[in-house]
Amino acid sequence: MPSFPLRLAVVCMSNMNRSMEAHSILRKKGFSVRSFGAGSCVKLPGPTPTLPVVYDFSTTYKQMYNDLLRKDRDYYSRNGLLHILGRNERIKPRPERFQECSDRFDVIFTCEESVYDRVVADLCAREQETLQPVHVVNVDVKDTLRGAALGAVIICELCQGLQDVEDLEGDLDKLLLAVEKKTGKSFLHTVCFY
Repeated sequence: MPSFPLRLAVVCMSNMNRSMEAHSILRKKGFSVRSFGAGSCVKLPGPTPTLPVVYDFSTTYKQMYNDLLRKDRDYYSRNGLLHILGRNERIKPRPERFQECSDRFDVIFTCEESVYDRVVADLCAREQETLQPVHVVNVDVKDTLRGAALGAVIICELCQGLQDVEDLEGDLDKLLLAVEKKTGKSFLHTVCFY
């Protein structure tokens, strides 16, 4: 078992649904976790597929909630966004962009391959100072309420398994294989350095 609490991060594109659902579950289980988005802005489903609602990462969840409430309370209640924003506000004030964070983590979970690519590219572009390893693991999570809940359970299972490993460097791949067999999901995994 690691001699210190693992520092975890979960990253999706907008720090809205998938990363925040996992953040919520992991926090309730007592993990040290932060969540982020890797996109250039926060994009939410709008009234049509071609008209998303777009916010800057500096916009608080409360501001988004009030804006959507004003635009169309019924629509954004039905599609679950008001519920998501209410949950998010109870966790932290606003979305955060991964590329703007200088904190260090032991394991970073991403929720789709394009986010994984962005996180790995950002970590590789940073100047290496300590050569402390960070494991980046992609768990493909469908960006729906149900998909986010299922993805959060898988990420939580992986984190609980990580608590029991003797050697994070040597045992993470074995844990990923065991969870792959159990869930039928495959994971991407790479090691970057700070």
